[in-house]
Amino acid sequence: MSVDFRSASLSALAYHDEFVQRHIGPDTQQTAAILASLGVASVKELIDKTVPEAIRLKGELNLGDAVTEADALAQLKAIASKNKVFKSYIGMGYHDTHVPNVVLRNVLENPGWYTAYTPYQPEIAQGRLEALLNYQQMIIDLTGMEMANASMLDEGTAAAEAMAMCKRQNKKSKSDVFFVDADTHPQTIAIVKTRAEHFGFEVVVAPIEQLEQGDYFGALLSYPGSSGQVRDLTSIIEAAHHRNALVTVASDLMALMLLKSPGAMGADVVIGTNQRFGIPMGFGGPHAGFFAFRDAYKRSAPGRIIGVSIDARGKQALRMAMQTREQHIRREKANSNICTSQVLLAVMSVFYAIYHGPEGLTRIANRIHRLTAIAASALKAKGFGIGNSQFFDTITVNAGDNQKAIYQAALNAQINLRLVASDSLGISLNETTSAADLEQLLAVFGVTGIELEALDAQVREGKNLVARNAIPAELLRSDAVLTHPVFNSYHSETEMLRYLKRLESKDIALNNAMIPLGSCTMKLNATAEMIPVTWPEFGKLHPFAPIDQAEGYKILFEQLQDMLKACTGYDAISLQPNAGSQGEYAGLVTIKKYFESKGETQRDICLIPASAHGTNPASAQMVSYKVVVVACDNKGNVDLDDLRDKIATYGDQIACIMVTYPSTHGVFEEGITQLCDMIHAIGGQVYIDGANMNALVGVAAPGKFGGDVSHLNLHKTFCIPHGGGGPGMGPIGVGKHLEPFLAAHPVQAVPGTSVENGTISAAPWGSASILPISWMYIKMMGAAGMRQATEMAIVNANYVARKLEGAYPILYKGTHGFVAHECLLDLRPLKEASGISEEDIAKRLMDFGFHAPTMSFPVAGTLMIEPTESESKVELDKFVQAMLTIRAEIDQVIKGEISADASPLHNAPHTQDDVLDENWSRAYSRDIASRPAPWLKQHKVWPSVNRIDNVYGDRNLVCSCPSIDNYME
Repeated sequence: MSVDFRSASLSALAYHDEFVQRHIGPDTQQTAAILASLGVASVKELIDKTVPEAIRLKGELNLGDAVTEADALAQLKAIASKNKVFKSYIGMGYHDTHVPNVVLRNVLENPGWYTAYTPYQPEIAQGRLEALLNYQQMIIDLTGMEMANASMLDEGTAAAEAMAMCKRQNKKSKSDVFFVDADTHPQTIAIVKTRAEHFGFEVVVAPIEQLEQGDYFGALLSYPGSSGQVRDLTSIIEAAHHRNALVTVASDLMALMLLKSPGAMGADVVIGTNQRFGIPMGFGGPHAGFFAFRDAYKRSAPGRIIGVSIDARGKQALRMAMQTREQHIRREKANSNICTSQVLLAVMSVFYAIYHGPEGLTRIANRIHRLTAIAASALKAKGFGIGNSQFFDTITVNAGDNQKAIYQAALNAQINLRLVASDSLGISLNETTSAADLEQLLAVFGVTGIELEALDAQVREGKNLVARNAIPAELLRSDAVLTHPVFNSYHSETEMLRYLKRLESKDIALNNAMIPLGSCTMKLNATAEMIPVTWPEFGKLHPFAPIDQAEGYKILFEQLQDMLKACTGYDAISLQPNAGSQGEYAGLVTIKKYFESKGETQRDICLIPASAHGTNPASAQMVSYKVVVVACDNKGNVDLDDLRDKIATYGDQIACIMVTYPSTHGVFEEGITQLCDMIHAIGGQVYIDGANMNALVGVAAPGKFGGDVSHLNLHKTFCIPHGGGGPGMGPIGVGKHLEPFLAAHPVQAVPGTSVENGTISAAPWGSASILPISWMYIKMMGAAGMRQATEMAIVNANYVARKLEGAYPILYKGTHGFVAHECLLDLRPLKEASGISEEDIAKRLMDFGFHAPTMSFPVAGTLMIEPTESESKVELDKFVQAMLTIRAEIDQVIKGEISADASPLHNAPHTQDDVLDENWSRAYSRDIASRPAPWLKQHKVWPSVNRIDNVYGDRNLVCSCPSIDNYME
């Protein structure tokens, strides 16, 4: 619609909805054409025929009108400016760092990296997989261990997962007690205690010397300690092993550039965080936790492991090894409920290491240590006691009665120190600390610049005993690390830039094409939403800085919580869980705490429909709930008769039901309110998995139609990008009765919570620095835009389903023949008739430039498609054409015109190696192989490897960087 600017009012000239038009793919004409093909007169008619009337919202969400990109950014900048960015020397696992600009611009700010999906289709994810393999090699080298996974959610979570793995792995000890070194970061201790409580373990927190006095199945030691103390753990670990305890060591990557590795001391598991390797503090996240372990434990390790295999041409190729979809295969018997890695942050940290190389990292580590030694010497000369005589970058200073006065003087100088006990102060130096910073810091303690210069000279000349003995000779690292050529080849910006581009070009992300994954919404992550992530006002805050320095974050949290309450119908929101899996866990912990408060501890059963996400039963077992499966009927709905039978059998043993809505089968179940009523009638709670909230916002609200708690995948519905498999955020919404039981934090108080509730994530508000993305999205969409996004997600899904249903049966539909925001294509009849599998179709789609839909979940032999509202009809039509072309190729096999083995489907994906092969002998042309659709003549993303041999990769498990010769072949 055009507006005559000569006669229009100012309000008519305002572009209140300009972002909405850019976020939603189909324009007015395209939408009309889609609706006509569906046989409905309007979007409203489609929604009326798709979403049960009983749950539909009346009226608009309480979100206000949409604001423009410029206005939203200006509003958020004003909020961010209320944060005070002080110099933070608090430490506790968080340090200021320099993000190399080449990594900042070309990875963190690059949609080619941050919009990619988890590498379940490895042939079009070789760039990320190579970066993650490099990451594993870096962790293996620095920790001295035999294997590492592709990252965890944070250090605290990694410690809790290590405890659980030690229990699984330790067959010699019958103990249920886990020992934790008292000199461990308090947030880590809190997470370990929370996890242990719900597993039924006892945790003993004590000085490390007491480890030899008890009977434990495992222990967590810190090296360096939270106080900064560095000690040789060899004899302590040996004694623990003698008593049948497995030992996890929490360590620091930068310290390990100088310190003897935990692996060399006999550690069984080594954990920590990669944050100081070029990742902003971000008020707590996102960061990647590292997790290294003995080779013997690989089948019991949580998370994802990248392995080396070969493709159909014998070429080296990478893939996720062993636990690709563990939660969906093993469900409540899974090793962990974590189904993601912090991919974007893991690869940023390894790119930091690659860019600096071992010499550069050693130089950075030495400089940090030298400045710390100067500080310790200066303070000791000034009469202060140093609590730890051996250290890397952290010292604990005994300030006596002057503690509070010095702490306040530091604040007055815009410096944050750590308060330790009642008489000491902690100081942790970092990569960004300059000589001027050190002088300003020590001036707070009364040290003059002249005194500092004299001490610096002594340290340089090796005459200062404090500095000389800070790391004893026996604890200095003697083995070479990061020797692989990848860490020694890209130190100029030109070479680094080209290496990053080479890796990026091997992957398909949203900047290439739609990613039509059912259950994992891959919608637009708008540039305006991403811009605030790298603002220093958000990125440079320490998560444990005094809360009055984070006034901007406080406003952001409160406003986002109000937005999410409006979207979900819940009364309260916890922002702490930093992944969907952790949101599930947090929700179940909240339910369990609620029942404990009522004395109903007999409730230990979690009902889970057969269609549920695999993380649901895995999360249930983490709170020691027994999983009872509820059947689904032949229409894909939860079988209410079977549910009635389960209720009759188990009664008040039932704690909750976990149900995904709309269902994973792609339908709005009309019995959802009846289901909720049935559970509530016996005093149970209803957990509604928020994975499919993209089909609900503005149309229906789980907190209004019967839900007691839901987790929200902000990396799906609310536009935080997937980042190649992470970061994510999984806040939970709860009803008023559950609000008192939300997760707390031991260091930074979360308003309205109690520490007895437990702690889920290492930082009080999870991955705080990516929350501005969701704030921007909701602000720019407004109430009407949020509803329109949901409606168009349903419109687009039904368009794809209608266009494909003649070629591929749609497994489940609603009463009026429509699907929700995703649909399941049933390939089983075609597979039986042709021998062509869902995997063949997935790989063939790569030749068209598309990422495959979700394979064989939740039903084996199906493809689950979710186009999202962000894709235009033009892109949807391309995908439909690709799928119909593939169906024609299947028909050729069914008719006997070509065998399944000889078809392009079975040989897909096709690479440049294939089409350039002089000995082309296929039964189809090179053009059909590589350019089966007209748009590919303009631009094509080539798969860099052929189909990968998974069996070979599992039989020949290699999870570290191969020789450089392999890369050159």
